[in-house]
Amino acid sequence: MRIDRLLAGLFLASSLACASSPSLRADAAPVTLSAPGALAVPVSTVQGEGELRVMTFNIQSAIHGLDKVAEVIRSASPDIVALQEVDVGSRRANGLDQPAELARRTGLRYFAHFRTTTLYGGDYGVALLSRYPLESVEQHPLPVETGTEPRTVARVAMKVHGQDVSVYVTHLTRRPFNGGIRVRQSAAIMKLMDADPRPKLLMGDMNDTPESGSLRLFKRELSDVFALRGEGSADTYPLPVIPNLRIDYVLASNGFMPRHSKVLRVKASDHYPVVADLTLLEPMKAPSAEVVERERQMPPAGSPQ
Repeated sequence: MRIDRLLAGLFLASSLACASSPSLRADAAPVTLSAPGALAVPVSTVQGEGELRVMTFNIQSAIHGLDKVAEVIRSASPDIVALQEVDVGSRRANGLDQPAELARRTGLRYFAHFRTTTLYGGDYGVALLSRYPLESVEQHPLPVETGTEPRTVARVAMKVHGQDVSVYVTHLTRRPFNGGIRVRQSAAIMKLMDADPRPKLLMGDMNDTPESGSLRLFKRELSDVFALRGEGSADTYPLPVIPNLRIDYVLASNGFMPRHSKVLRVKASDHYPVVADLTLLEPMKAPSAEVVERERQMPPAGSPQ
């Protein structure tokens, strides 16, 4: 059966996420920094009004080289990048602060790292790079099964084209199985987002396919940008035996209009990054007091003049 082949292929895949361990901890606050010094690589900022390019990319702790990851980001020229599986100070990263280095190498000078656990002697988690200053950052733990890898959702507030915007970054519990916990994680994220009045983006490695319960929950309130405006293959996680999977997403609230999206088939990680172009819509302007008063004084339609 197809499901048997799917599960077999997933077990063969070596790193959808880091291995679970009861010793993993999730007790640290997010780290927020700005890359010092001059920008190494300026990125073009020529855009139409309200236009925004974003990317989500699980970089697999850059085990294939941080230069490759930086080149992929630089070449795509995004304004905001959500990153998963990001190391700070680990032996695996040769002691590098990966978000700081990527900020320096891509010209996206504002960044934050959100630690979920300690691995290889350093911090491990999700991160965000941005062309826009970060006004505030929050980190919220997500429900997980006892003894499994901690998971988090980060919220970063910033001004984009003069508007207040929230960007959420996450990496849900690994496959296979565990569909129930991913639904619980999705519900926790949506509860946070529902209380947030800003235009919102949710980006990350959801470890679930478009028809899954967790994605259906997200899509009750958010638009799947690739599903609406995608070009080419949607698959983001290549597998050696069975068809590739689509598990990485850019999801947008109705404050954004999706324009285009593409999966970049590059070999810088075990995931392919997703790039999306959107337009940030202008907020509905409330009528002035003068207009309201004038309309109040107008006679009802059909009344004698």
